[in-house]
Amino acid sequence: MNYINISVLLGVVMFGMGMATKLEDFKIVFSRPKDIAIGCAAQFTVMPLLAWVLARIFSLDEALTVGVILVGCCPGGTASNVMTYLAKGDLALSVGMTGVSTVLAPVLTPALTLLLAGQTVEVDACGMFVGILWVVVLPITLGFAAKRFFPDLTAKAVRFMPTVSSVAIAIILIKVVSANLERLATGGVSVFFVVVLHNICGLALGYLIGAALRLAEPKRRALCIEVGMQNSGLAASLAAAHFAAYPMAAVPGAIFSVWHNLSGALVARLFARRPPV
Repeated sequence: MNYINISVLLGVVMFGMGMATKLEDFKIVFSRPKDIAIGCAAQFTVMPLLAWVLARIFSLDEALTVGVILVGCCPGGTASNVMTYLAKGDLALSVGMTGVSTVLAPVLTPALTLLLAGQTVEVDACGMFVGILWVVVLPITLGFAAKRFFPDLTAKAVRFMPTVSSVAIAIILIKVVSANLERLATGGVSVFFVVVLHNICGLALGYLIGAALRLAEPKRRALCIEVGMQNSGLAASLAAAHFAAYPMAAVPGAIFSVWHNLSGALVARLFARRPPV
């Protein structure tokens, strides 16, 4: 797998995210800190722990285990915002959670990966920290800066960025899947079920946490989708860069990349049929 190309494509997506980001998107952090805290706490506990538990239950080997854990430890992806909108969920909460979890990712993703996988494989937490800064934080910052200093230019460009980002994501998925076709075939059915269960359980637990805390229905939907959907492109990039000795580590990210978009769209459609109370 060509890590550099995947990183560049992911950087394009993140740059577009930066150009589309508004200061108003972060006002929710200060106006509704409790909601953001609940969401991010769920994001960085439910999915990482689920990944670890499922890998143990299904007795995955070292490579697949670290791959599943990597997916679980990544922040939410931009697709979750679209799914939340389609689900008639709390879009502001979704955008806020994506933004905050992305900002926290350089620290939490390596730290959680080290905690959960460090006993079985060597985890370069510092290298992952720097990698996330380069691939995620820097492009978002540049996109935000471009919007700030070149508003007229970015106002025109931002109209095309959703299309550009969609194409970039599609290419990432194709590259990840095509580079791992043989490994997907030999990886066994178990890893597929682990990834599917990981996503479905994340969606369900996200919603149940919101229900247990008696949050409004739109917030529950946002939590459901944000917790269950991950930035699997980042997981694939990190696997290729920092776990080259374990090529199969990219397999869970490859499966998740395809599956969570399908499940997210299905969940959004089911929610949309029932108006939030």
